[in-house]
Amino acid sequence: MAGAISGITGSIHSALFCKENRLYHWQELAFKSGGSFGRISSSGHRLKLNCSFSARNLPGLLSYSKWALGHTWFGEGMDGRQGHRPGRMSENLCTLASDADSGELSIDESQEEGVVVLVIGGGGREHALCYALQRSSSCDAVFCAPGNAGIADSGDATCISDLDILNSSAVISFCQKWGVGLVVVGPEAPLVAGLVNDLVEAGIPAFGPSSQAAALEGSKEFMKKLCDKYAIPTAKYQTFTDASDARKYIEQEGPPIVVKADGLAAGKGVVVAKTLEEAYDAVDTMLVKKGFGRAGSRIIVEEFLEGEEVSFFALVDGENSLPLASAQDHKRVGDGDTGPNTGGMGAYSPAPVLTKELESVVMESIILPTVKGMDAEGCKFVGVLYAGLIIDYKSGLPKLLEYNVRFGDPECQVLMVRLESDLVEVLLAACKGQLNSVTLNWSEESALVVVLASKGYPGNYTKGTIIKNLQDAEIAAPKVKIFHAGTALDSHGNKVAVGGRVLGVTAMGSDIAEAQERAYQAVDAINWPEGFCRRDIGWRAISRVPIAR
Repeated sequence: MAGAISGITGSIHSALFCKENRLYHWQELAFKSGGSFGRISSSGHRLKLNCSFSARNLPGLLSYSKWALGHTWFGEGMDGRQGHRPGRMSENLCTLASDADSGELSIDESQEEGVVVLVIGGGGREHALCYALQRSSSCDAVFCAPGNAGIADSGDATCISDLDILNSSAVISFCQKWGVGLVVVGPEAPLVAGLVNDLVEAGIPAFGPSSQAAALEGSKEFMKKLCDKYAIPTAKYQTFTDASDARKYIEQEGPPIVVKADGLAAGKGVVVAKTLEEAYDAVDTMLVKKGFGRAGSRIIVEEFLEGEEVSFFALVDGENSLPLASAQDHKRVGDGDTGPNTGGMGAYSPAPVLTKELESVVMESIILPTVKGMDAEGCKFVGVLYAGLIIDYKSGLPKLLEYNVRFGDPECQVLMVRLESDLVEVLLAACKGQLNSVTLNWSEESALVVVLASKGYPGNYTKGTIIKNLQDAEIAAPKVKIFHAGTALDSHGNKVAVGGRVLGVTAMGSDIAEAQERAYQAVDAINWPEGFCRRDIGWRAISRVPIAR
């Protein structure tokens, strides 16, 4: 009996399992199981591992083979160089071990090769991307750099914790070594630093914008000027580098008013000031005290728009754009949308506020002019456009608040659990300029994510607190998935919080209300006294849509 594994190239003389960042040779596996393996031979396009089993070594072998199922394994070339294409361990290995005293494990290279994917980043968004990518039938393996303890433990990706994602040469070397056929860049910093530019130049398909196009997020002034030039609806604004000039403008316009750092500020560089004092404090923090460093050396002061905020995502291949499902997040830290802004305390999809009619308006008046404008400016955009919109109460029409040039976090979590299309094929189509041939399929169910954060966030918080009962939480209710954003392992193997936003407890249901109920059931099963969450995620959607079950 033989178990087939596809996607291996070259002459291979030893194979390795990868589990929780440890590599195990076949020989080591044999030793631990108390038996021995015969030699591994290669003939043409078939590789054979001749094994002998006995009653004495079968239990250990079976344990280790089950333990490797679905995880990445690697080949090592006859010349000692690693880097042949990874594959997935077939469940037939267990069948072989349990049904025979001896057997042959064959790898048939004639089968169609899948794609090896590298996800750049280590937060909840990247975990969600890994989760969706590894479900793809066209994906052989998923790496995540640097990843985190939760991603590694989940089996959704193999984490490469020591890869410097801001070092393009190191990333390119890794991709060439392991046959990576698609790089998906999650966070904004590597995008702005030009990682995609360097990957594309090296001939490695990369989903994400160039550093020039990433200026849509990297500089709010750049975005605002693009809006002015191409008639994209947005709030009235002025740009300042001098604090006294900014204060004069604020006094002239009056509160409420919005003060924004021009550069990247981890989602915390926006202050909605209800009084003159709050606005002046924001100006001083950014321009005088340099609270955001270079990101706050230039500020945008813009009018406050009364309305409901919503997130809109579109995939872009440079010319064509394809809207994703709608989502709505909760920026404020406290229930009832109170307290300071955060990177996001929860989200849900779909968002009832964004009707099909409004979606068409957004595409025609905001997304398409942006794509055409970027092309005209000589920085063609490839990647995901994340438009932060407000549906103006007065006109009922959408206006652009800001652009991000990557998947939102935590909106990505609810989008990825609802996505039914093959994400690898979709992102490769975007890289090749072929989105016009793609149709996206989504689950009819709703999804909702509740973010658990360390107490004190978005201010100072304590690191290293232990989180318990995560496995129990994932089975506390149906259709629950926990995405890890800021977790690590301590010296005793406990999962500990090392970030502000730490977990994204995500659930699906027939409607937003059911998804909310399931998510909070899972939240309540987690034992983490040092963490907190909002208890009202999804309230806008639930208050808008009648609940009928």
